[in-house]
Amino acid sequence: MEININCDLGEKSKHHSNKYDPDLLNIVNSANVACGYHAGDDESMKQVVQISKENGVSIGAHPSFNDPENFGRQRINLPPSDVRQLIIDQYEILQKIAQDYGENVTHIKPHGALNNMACEDIDLATTLAKVISEISKDLIYLVPTGSKMEVAAKKLNMRIACEIFADRNYEDDGNLVSRKKSNALITDPLEAQKHVLNMVKNQSLNCHSGKQIPCEIDSVCIHGDNMSSLATAKSIRDNLVENGLILKPLTQMEKFS
Repeated sequence: MEININCDLGEKSKHHSNKYDPDLLNIVNSANVACGYHAGDDESMKQVVQISKENGVSIGAHPSFNDPENFGRQRINLPPSDVRQLIIDQYEILQKIAQDYGENVTHIKPHGALNNMACEDIDLATTLAKVISEISKDLIYLVPTGSKMEVAAKKLNMRIACEIFADRNYEDDGNLVSRKKSNALITDPLEAQKHVLNMVKNQSLNCHSGKQIPCEIDSVCIHGDNMSSLATAKSIRDNLVENGLILKPLTQMEKFS
């Protein structure tokens, strides 16, 4: 059974360190690269692209609201035309850098509040799906499994990879527990290991209540902005491999061949 591990990278800002990016790029299969709107700059994008190329990691854009002050985590209501331009501009910024290294952006994964809002709002989800599809039919769209984003993308017959989060708890409706709640994050590495393996093997979400929701899972998102979470990322990867999972970049998964 194949699985992909993805990680949000290049998020250098006052809120977030990119110190561990080189280490994470030895663990993950696909990188979601901040394009400068919520975090990151040309230097951080170039670093991630260069190391990704060396490590065989597929490169994706991680577009967000243009809100570095809040790290893209504050909800902003924009007209569809503005949302479209956000996605196009950030894709083009990263694609230009990738091409300088002989690479291409091969997937897109929205960031933060933009992603969370689209999970719940079919109109916003449809706007995102349409613009990504128009940029290129070859792009893989990385979406939270069971979300409105998945629904909208399937209506357009897009190349979709459905993801789960290794260090986040889920509500009974399949959405992530809000970061404002004390039980939002899973901080115990062993608990995170078990959480991920169970979901991947069973192809279902483990809700905090104990409920399980059947779903498609192609990718696991890990975070690694400190030494503790870096160790957790390594343990999750090793545990998946030890249990017979085959790790691949999104571009090399059979469903996209």
